[in-house]
Amino acid sequence: MPVNSFESYPMSWRPVRTALGPGPLYLALAAALEHDVRTGVLPPGTRLPPQRELADFLDIDFTTVTRAYGVCRAKGLVYGVTGRGTFVSAVPGITESADDDGLIDLGVVQSFPEVGAAAVVAAAQKVLSRETARRLFSYGDRDGLMRHRAAGRHWLARCGVDAPEDCIAVFPGVQGAISTALLSVFGVGDAIAVDAFTYANLLAFARLAGVRLVPVEGDAHGMNPEKLDEVAVRHGVRGAFLMPNCANPTTLTMTERRKDELAEVASRRRLVVLEDDASLRQPSQRRKTLFSRLPESTVYLSGTTRLLAPGLRATYVCAPESVRDRFLAGLHHAAIKASPLDAEILGELVLSGEAESILSAKAIEAAKADRLFDGIFGCECAGDGEPRLFRTVPLPGTSGRGQEIERQCRAAGVRVFHSDRFAVVRGAKDAFLRVSVSSAGGMSRLKRGLKALHNAMCLP
Repeated sequence: MPVNSFESYPMSWRPVRTALGPGPLYLALAAALEHDVRTGVLPPGTRLPPQRELADFLDIDFTTVTRAYGVCRAKGLVYGVTGRGTFVSAVPGITESADDDGLIDLGVVQSFPEVGAAAVVAAAQKVLSRETARRLFSYGDRDGLMRHRAAGRHWLARCGVDAPEDCIAVFPGVQGAISTALLSVFGVGDAIAVDAFTYANLLAFARLAGVRLVPVEGDAHGMNPEKLDEVAVRHGVRGAFLMPNCANPTTLTMTERRKDELAEVASRRRLVVLEDDASLRQPSQRRKTLFSRLPESTVYLSGTTRLLAPGLRATYVCAPESVRDRFLAGLHHAAIKASPLDAEILGELVLSGEAESILSAKAIEAAKADRLFDGIFGCECAGDGEPRLFRTVPLPGTSGRGQEIERQCRAAGVRVFHSDRFAVVRGAKDAFLRVSVSSAGGMSRLKRGLKALHNAMCLP
């Protein structure tokens, strides 16, 4: 007898067959599932009904449910555990675009896009006016043209990375580089150590790639090296993903001693380190990188897109010889190459010195935003001199309620992201809001948004 003959049959999700939208049934069912995940009807960690059970309940074909679950799995909304079933993802995912519904955006992290926009446009116009511009629309070298890598070497030098041009490649953004690394440097079933709260899109893609993320405890200085050592042994960890400067989402910046300690563990345990480094610091204020400590086993990712212009999907990567061939092959198979046009515009900004001017101006704006945040929320956090694009608001006791709190903030007119989106495991302690101070569209809108957020959270 089908289960839909029992009105009270226990199911975690009971979609109404007649309420499903038009079009192919599997897409309508997938859309209903996506809606209930994103709106919090199905909280993270919820075990979905087995596919045959849901098919019987709705009186539809089993393959329809299978295809619907597959669509949502591809979007990172759900994931499967062999022998246990299908579960709602801890992270619905963060789209790097702002809503066009009048909200003040304190969620998506941009780098004051209004600053330096004219310079980026001028660089693009200059590039396109050259007679050689037509070459930018052909395939060319997969690693990037020689002048693109020369610009990369110049950029990486300001970051404290001294690398020959043949070690440098141009990738379609840091996210593209991370995704490529998970697919090529690591493999299905491999374990990577990460902070307990880490880059949200890393969580989603790791699940798609079948790579296990193992959270490591930390403190005010970043990941705990002793805990990393323990995790490396216990879980057979092959790599570590680290953000030494203003880690996303916690804003923590590692001390030099902490970097030394983590490098020692990584070297001893033969870990491949992915170092995601994005900083508005001036070159004279830059600190020593993990790459400079472990050049033979660190893939250095420099976040140019986040700092200069998110629409320029080109960034510089330095990969050690031990993984370089696999890494570049992964780039070719996943995306062929970064956009030569984007790389040319970025190179023009870097080699002309305009990029440095833009970064300096944005660092000034970051300092203003920091002071504004501190004044409204009654705190002061210098961040070791690291210019910040986002801050955090502690919300203890709210773990698992992230979507509810985000909806509360949206009702107050602001878009913001809860730490649930960044948690490797459900129920992580020390919940907080990550508040972008660099995307509101000017200090006036930022001030209004921060005050609205403060009032919505009923903070003292």
